[in-house]
Amino acid sequence: MSPDKMIRMANQIATFFKTQPNEDAPARVAAHISDFWEPRMRDQLRSHVAQGGDGLDEVVVRAVAQI
Repeated sequence: MSPDKMIRMANQIATFFKTQPNEDAPARVAAHISDFWEPRMRDQLRSHVAQGGDGLDEVVVRAVAQI
């Protein structure tokens, strides 16, 4: 997957969960990505965060630590 598409998808997930009341957004993002992204996509996201996470919402960066 292109890095731009991965970043856009991850940020959309974060945007959604940040709007939910009484929810731990990073944990919910991590759960969603773990449930619905294939292992290669999760590996790509982890790698991107390890390289600085440019373009990712802070919630996504925090979520990656829980994946």
